[in-house]
Amino acid sequence: MQAVNYNTAKELGLLPDEFDKIKEILGREPNFTELSIFSAMWSEHASYKNSVKWLKTLPKKGKHILAEAGEENAGLVDIGDGWACAFKIESHNHPCAVEPVQGAATGVGGINRDIFTMGARPIAQLNSLRFGNPDDERTKFLLRGVVKGISHYGNCFGVPVVGGEVYFDECYHVNPLVNAMSVGLVRIGETISATAAGAGNPVYIVGSSTGKDGIHGASFASANITEDSSNDIPSIQVGDPFMEKLLLEASLELIRSGAVVGMQDMGAAGIICSTSEMSERGKCGMRIDLEKVPMRQQNMEAWEILLSESQERMLVVVEKGKEASVEQIFKKWDLACRIIGEVIDDDKLEFYYNGSLTAVVPASVLVLGGGAPQYDREYTEPAYYKEYRKFDIKTVPQPADLKAVALALTASPNIASKRWVYEQYDSMVRTVNMSTNRPSDAGVVNIKGTDKALAVCTDCNSRYVKADPETGTMIAVAESARNVVCSGAEPCAITNCLNFGNPYQPEVYWQFVHAIKGMSRACERFGTPVTGGNVSFYNQSEIKGKTEAVAPTPVIGMLGVLADKAHQTTLAFREKGDMIYLLGASHEDIASSEYLYRYHGVKAAPAPYFNLDEELALQHAVLGAIRQRLLVSAHDVSDGGLFITLLESAMPNNVGFDITTDAEIRTDAFLFGEAQGRIVVSVSPEKEPAFLNYMQTQQVPVTTLGHVTKGELRIDDLSFGFVNDFKDIYDNALSLKL
Repeated sequence: MQAVNYNTAKELGLLPDEFDKIKEILGREPNFTELSIFSAMWSEHASYKNSVKWLKTLPKKGKHILAEAGEENAGLVDIGDGWACAFKIESHNHPCAVEPVQGAATGVGGINRDIFTMGARPIAQLNSLRFGNPDDERTKFLLRGVVKGISHYGNCFGVPVVGGEVYFDECYHVNPLVNAMSVGLVRIGETISATAAGAGNPVYIVGSSTGKDGIHGASFASANITEDSSNDIPSIQVGDPFMEKLLLEASLELIRSGAVVGMQDMGAAGIICSTSEMSERGKCGMRIDLEKVPMRQQNMEAWEILLSESQERMLVVVEKGKEASVEQIFKKWDLACRIIGEVIDDDKLEFYYNGSLTAVVPASVLVLGGGAPQYDREYTEPAYYKEYRKFDIKTVPQPADLKAVALALTASPNIASKRWVYEQYDSMVRTVNMSTNRPSDAGVVNIKGTDKALAVCTDCNSRYVKADPETGTMIAVAESARNVVCSGAEPCAITNCLNFGNPYQPEVYWQFVHAIKGMSRACERFGTPVTGGNVSFYNQSEIKGKTEAVAPTPVIGMLGVLADKAHQTTLAFREKGDMIYLLGASHEDIASSEYLYRYHGVKAAPAPYFNLDEELALQHAVLGAIRQRLLVSAHDVSDGGLFITLLESAMPNNVGFDITTDAEIRTDAFLFGEAQGRIVVSVSPEKEPAFLNYMQTQQVPVTTLGHVTKGELRIDDLSFGFVNDFKDIYDNALSLKL
């Protein structure tokens, strides 16, 4: 067996101090297989060693929480009527930078397995995607590949995509971000834990056979993207959605059989991750015979079998004596099902290969919360932060032709329709998506047999977060909650995907720390505890000697509960003559807006205006108005400002609007600024008196903007054209580039 030393440890991504700690834990020199185990499990991707200190500060408790962050594969929330929702978001950024089709496909497969290993049936998927300039050929290659991977896997697996976002910025040119979210339903009391227990209970591996794909994938995800990253193709897994569909049905049937003690998906780091995490949760160990693992490649070494990230595999601990019923279920679904070991009453993982003991490691020291290292990194405020805060709106000239600005923003790739993307996804499979033909700020998912629905969305404006990580992340939480509220639902809990650069760079870590602080503040105020998620560091490119991190991108996946499906609210204006109101205060603010960035080319600006208390009052008022059925539509003001909000509300029914701006505020700021805490609503004439009476009881500013028209867009008595002309630009601006 290969000898190991400090150089070996370095090649495997371990620090010298970590190598010394491994020797101290084992009381001897590790062999190569054992060192490979620690390399994978102590990687940033698996151990969270540079983030766990701050993750512990996030609010995790709440009245609806059934499983706190870290307790299970995904968050679990009580949504009433005996139902629970399991949901989670994770990244697959590095694989997609190298092989976008399989990188995205296996990201979708992995996050769905996290849901159904808990006993929940996945019912909805979302995603959050970030790429470079859409005019660039590399961006087109990555985007086409990622969309193909998501659509192929998700469509074949049979779970609808109900929402998401696509965002473009040069900082993502080399290192795209691909975050996938899955949402599932399960009856309370019918969940399965990812826990091993019961000495002598058999340990099964089920699903696909094991190959060399994905080996050291966790380590690959814990390093910068370089010019040589294409050589890491073996670290990219290959997915099979049809196998996953069989595995889903077999797993749910197995859970109903009552034979399962615990079950876990084999994600990052494969067998070693599943065996160690399940053992640590159950305060036990396992004895595993690696030669019993079904393999599709010959002459695999022990460390390769342990670290393979071959997809569509699960580790299952079952009650001894129930083996026959377990094997019968997997035979029915034509899936491999093999006993590879047993649970032992000791904090020890013993791995045998062809009769020889090849590795012995304590289970508890490998995992987050056990003996894995935890670091407190230094952080320093970046020089740009103070520079951004010097921005003065008075230095930006107000354009004479505001219609030209409106047309330019409508065609912006960050605002224009992503129809080319979402039309490749099956959004109606299993007929649970209630928002496909009734567009709303969040995806609305039907819960059959009840009056309830779920409202789900993903949100983050990374430009705001870079400008001010704490405020920008609070805005991400607030906007995701705002989208859920505008759909008629009450925000319940969040999952997150924290995409940052290299944590060893003090300026990057400063962004991370302040983003966590902002998330904590916002989630505490909104009553939306963090149920779990993913930290993705090293989203940083090293190309031709130049290092560049992506903008800090803490994506928020928000879950809301629509208690009465009759309260589902769309963003669409409905009829000529309906009144249009702006709820929330307007501000002379264009900071970090798409308008400032895209039209004026100014990147150095602070985050837009935001007030947490005002935001909370606004959302409370809108939710109350929806529940009293006072509103025709509700749509939040976000990217592109008020004009884009109005346009997006006008397009679904091909109606127009006639509004008057605020003479006290610069017109470009009023129309295109992105100050937070604003929602546009429309109200029918017969409901207008009741609406205004209700709003007098709320501590929220109300501005009469105007009314819905047949199809013309008028602002301050000037015609901006007709909705169909803007709709043509909006629908086709991005697809023409791709």
